[in-house]
Amino acid sequence: MSDRAVLSIDFELFSQTPAYRDAAGETTETGVGLAGGAFLRETLRDHDATATCFVVSEVAEEYPDAVTALADAGFEIGSHTHTHRHLSELSPEDCREEIARSKEILERVTGEQVTGFRAPSFDIGPNQFEALADAGYRYDSSVVPSRAIPGWYGGEFDLHRPAAATEVDPDAPEGLAELPVSVMPGLRLPLTGTWIRFFGPRYTVLGMRLLARRGIRPVLYVHPWELVDLPAVEGVPSRVYYHTGAWMRRAIARILEQDFAFTTARSVVEDSIATDPVGATGATETRLEER
Repeated sequence: MSDRAVLSIDFELFSQTPAYRDAAGETTETGVGLAGGAFLRETLRDHDATATCFVVSEVAEEYPDAVTALADAGFEIGSHTHTHRHLSELSPEDCREEIARSKEILERVTGEQVTGFRAPSFDIGPNQFEALADAGYRYDSSVVPSRAIPGWYGGEFDLHRPAAATEVDPDAPEGLAELPVSVMPGLRLPLTGTWIRFFGPRYTVLGMRLLARRGIRPVLYVHPWELVDLPAVEGVPSRVYYHTGAWMRRAIARILEQDFAFTTARSVVEDSIATDPVGATGATETRLEER
């Protein structure tokens, strides 16, 4: 099995999603999405695979056992901020606090070094890269080189391989890498997230194979709440519910059955640094520290 891929997990709860926060209604259920983490642990174990979990550190504070179980299963733990607020809506000081505080909490809860970061909704905040470097992160994964999707994201970047963060922001500190999330060649829509639920796993698998032929390691992303039966909440858009639960669990299992070795985001960044220390990530030959 020569082709490698990354299944990254943006580990926030249903109640932390923008769709829920903006809704008129609410649910009395708590921890909606945690069961999706348990499914991912078991399913990746069955396929001899691992993953990277970008975790909202509020989840680690409230449900530490759920997060330590991911780390104990061999998953890389990265940061998805502390509260899952959109960073572009925050002041530079609050953005810095979200980035630094989440790393501190996740490292304390798991006992593992946190080197990777992903912004909620791929929404890059003010001075994000400087804040990441100052806090001790080594790579970011907040770029999706998709076409512009009104009301969502996209249209700003054309980056498909690991690179120096200076390719995203010329003022980014040297030594910080960027790992972009994969899109379908030509169509330029993400391979996963909502798009796997819209287009199905065959769409995702086709995109992975096309990228592999180009020598690009696919980087996928999912959310644990997509893998569970969601409570009905007034004002949450119907697209949020579409093909969640059992359908999505079957789709993930089908993707993991493909002829790819699923590994961590950190290992893909490390490999890029090791094989092309200047061209791939720009400024450093130093490998990220091993777990």
